[in-house]
Amino acid sequence: MTRPARKLAVLCLVLGLLAACTSDPPPPHTVLRVLASDELSDMRPLLDDLRRETGIELQLDERGTIDATNALNPGNYQHDLAWLATDRFFELKLKQLGYTGDRPISSRFMFTPLAVGVTPRVAQLLRTSTADQHLSWADLADRSASGVVRFGMADPQHAASGLSALIGVATAAAGTGGALREEDITCDRLRGFFAGRTLTAETSRRLADDYTARPDTADALINYESVLLSMNAKLAEPLEILYPRDGIVLADYPLLLLDPAKRDSFQRVSDWFRTEPVQRRIMEQTLRRPLSAEVPRDPRFADFGTNTLYFPERKETVDRLAAAYADPRSRDPAHLIFVLDFSASMRGQRIADLRATFAGFSGADTSPEGKFLRFYQGERLTILRFGGRVLDEREFTITGQADLDALRDHIAAEPGEQTTGVWSALDAAYDKAATLTRDHPEQPVTIMLMTDGENNTGLGLPEFLREHQAQPPAAKAVHTYTIRFGEADPAELGQAASATGGRMVDANATSLSQAFKEIRGCR
Repeated sequence: MTRPARKLAVLCLVLGLLAACTSDPPPPHTVLRVLASDELSDMRPLLDDLRRETGIELQLDERGTIDATNALNPGNYQHDLAWLATDRFFELKLKQLGYTGDRPISSRFMFTPLAVGVTPRVAQLLRTSTADQHLSWADLADRSASGVVRFGMADPQHAASGLSALIGVATAAAGTGGALREEDITCDRLRGFFAGRTLTAETSRRLADDYTARPDTADALINYESVLLSMNAKLAEPLEILYPRDGIVLADYPLLLLDPAKRDSFQRVSDWFRTEPVQRRIMEQTLRRPLSAEVPRDPRFADFGTNTLYFPERKETVDRLAAAYADPRSRDPAHLIFVLDFSASMRGQRIADLRATFAGFSGADTSPEGKFLRFYQGERLTILRFGGRVLDEREFTITGQADLDALRDHIAAEPGEQTTGVWSALDAAYDKAATLTRDHPEQPVTIMLMTDGENNTGLGLPEFLREHQAQPPAAKAVHTYTIRFGEADPAELGQAASATGGRMVDANATSLSQAFKEIRGCR
């Protein structure tokens, strides 16, 4: 080797050693234990980058968001961080506990709205059946009740997506324009929605996996937008994503610091996720929306409006809603016994009002309230018409339009009896209830009695009450809701309703349709 060449080699060696000595050492390895919502498993490639670039390893303990929230107990946290789809349920829990200590510091850097993915056929149907071609929770409940839409939803007892959807439906059904309250939660307004559910799973991720494996099990899927967009890459028939106009729920994935001693590492993680390159990778790899305004949005992110859902203010409200969902009696088809006065006094406008009421329950009432209260798939009805005696008793099971048409034709009969035997008819209804509760003990049974006149033949109220006490326990537990119309005796109707666990509604104060809506069989 020539002298110049040797000098050059030595120089290169020295420069290499200097570069090695002055380069930054690898960051120290730090492990943080994280209680995480299970759909965050798709963040693992990014977490590998986080570890390489910062030395911080996030070890995820993945659970459904509600299960994770239930595991968070102030003063006894078992993890360093929590990373939830939403911390709203945790805030309600702290409020219920009366916790006055410091809240965990939180950091947010991405979000995704709750949405409804629907097959193209159903998407077109929903658009053409709504006035402004935008889906609402009421539309979904209506289409589910009528058997047009079969949907999948994660279990609200475990998954925030399922519980948030249920809150959206129940809030829309209450129609108060405000946050959902315990008194707003009634089975009559949720059963039609539940009738369309054909697919469920404990968590959002498992729901997506189950639907991807068996897309023929549902026409629609309630899940996070990011999950639905990720699924579409695997589906032969991608879902169209719709956003309920009457209340959007956002998952904003707060990262919560549970162990204050890990604050420096928590801050480094938060800062890393907020950098522009990482924000871009979040969007590209997980299809969640980044918070950074510097990142151009994926064109698949549609405008979902600004009508965010009012969230319940008390955990007791959420607990009651979850309990209503868990109760099989609120999801299984019920049996309603309608005891209807067809005496001569019902002729004219009164019978027209009754027919209009049943038409409304059959789908003619397109108001948001009417969509939640309509007759639903699988619901069983007994129509017991009476005058001075029981005129007839006919059963209907709602499976489609043909059953609703048959019900309409039955109600179309003209009233004509000159006497009114209210309590004999109600006694016959309880005999029917005794048979139903004996043969189908799992099925909820309710009686609704409507009359426009005073009892003037057959059993008197005292005799009916004695007969009622002699019924089998299951039949005696069936509630009767009475509707006063016209000249019916309010005192007697109120007494009968109270004695059976129901209550009376005076249709003269509102309308016959509104009176039926107010009780709809389970309040």
